[in-house]
Amino acid sequence: MDSFIQFKDVKKTYKVGDIEIHASNGVNFEVNKGEFVVIVGPSGAGKTTILNLLGGMDQATSGSIMVDGQDVALYDEKKLTQYRRDDIGFVFQFYNLVQNLTALENVELAVEVCSNHLDPFNVIKSVGLEERANNFPSQLSGGEQQRVSIARAIAKNPELLLCDEPTGALDSKSSKDLLESLKYANENENATILMVTHDAFSASYAKQVYMLSDGQIKCRLNHSGSRQKFYDEILSLLVSMGSEQI
Repeated sequence: MDSFIQFKDVKKTYKVGDIEIHASNGVNFEVNKGEFVVIVGPSGAGKTTILNLLGGMDQATSGSIMVDGQDVALYDEKKLTQYRRDDIGFVFQFYNLVQNLTALENVELAVEVCSNHLDPFNVIKSVGLEERANNFPSQLSGGEQQRVSIARAIAKNPELLLCDEPTGALDSKSSKDLLESLKYANENENATILMVTHDAFSASYAKQVYMLSDGQIKCRLNHSGSRQKFYDEILSLLVSMGSEQI
C-alpha cells in the first residue's frame, strides 16, 4: 500500500542573525490512509515544525512532503490556501473558538467555505456535546471547548486531521474524553490523524508512534497488545531520551 503521507529527508532551517537553527534535520516517516499516528518527543524536538510544514503553514528548506501523491513542499501560495481549506483540519492546544458564537455556530462557521463538509450537528453529537450545542464557549469547560475544536476540524471532512498538543491545557478526565473523541473519529469516520505530543498517555491512543529528538525521527513503535503495555513502552523510551515531560 502506498503511503498517504511521506516525509523524505525534510529539513527546515531558521536563521536568527548569524545562527542557524535546524528545527527539522532530515525527517523521514510515513503515514497510511486511515491511521492514527503520533509523533512524540521532548519540548524543542521539532514536533510543531513538522505539523506546520505538513499543514502548509510553513515551507521546508529542502526535502519532499508527499500527501496523496502530491508534493506539498512545491505548492505556491494559492495552492497552499486551497490545500489548507479543503484537505486539512487543525486542532490546536488552545481552542481558538469565536466567543460570541455557540458551539454549533463555531462548527457551522468552519464549514461555510467547504463543499464536501459533514453535518455540523451530527459531528457535535459524535463528540458527545449535543446537549451543549447552543452554549457559548464561556459556558463550556476546557475539555468541552477542545471537543468543539475537534468537531470544527472534523466537520470540514478533511483528508488529514492535525493535532498540536491537544491535551496540553486539560485535566486528566478532559484529556481522556478528548482522546476518546479522536479515537472515535479515527475508527468510525476513517479519519487520518497525526498528533504531536510530549505525553506518553496521549500517545498510547495511537496505532503507531514515532520518537523525535533533535529534529530527527529516532525510532518507531507499533501498537500491539494492550494500551497499558504500549504506554509503558512509550514511557520507557521517553525516559531514555531524557524527556522531563512524560
